[in-house]
Amino acid sequence: MHCPFCRHPDSRVIDSRTTDDGVAIRRRRQCPECGRRFSTIETASLNVVKRNGVTEPFSREKIISGVRKACQGRPVTDTDLAMLAQKVEENIRATGVSQIDANEIGLTILSPLRELDEVAYLRFASVYQAFDSLEDFESAISDLRVERVGDDVES
Repeated sequence: MHCPFCRHPDSRVIDSRTTDDGVAIRRRRQCPECGRRFSTIETASLNVVKRNGVTEPFSREKIISGVRKACQGRPVTDTDLAMLAQKVEENIRATGVSQIDANEIGLTILSPLRELDEVAYLRFASVYQAFDSLEDFESAISDLRVERVGDDVES
């Protein structure tokens, strides 16, 4: 790690801590040449492979904007969307992969979105699970009803 002050090609790590969301590591460093201290934040890169084969860096903002469309007119706040995007990123990073297919991200969104808002879930699922007919919607609604009854029995 180059010193940002004197450009010395090495530095010594004094302290390491994970960030609040656990996705990155904050390191406090000291330059052996000039003695000045500085901080770095290190994250593992995560790339998304789109349908056309193009690779781009993972973006929580893209998750939020995509899910926001499904949540239009629903009682879902920006904070809810930010928390959902964080959950999705944590789930993806937990797999340990450095590249993920865009469609896999869409499928990973489904479970936390179902917990957040069932109508938004159905809207989003209709795209990512390629609903072709009313039967697909009826099946998804039946699954939600069965799950809800199971949750009521456990309570």
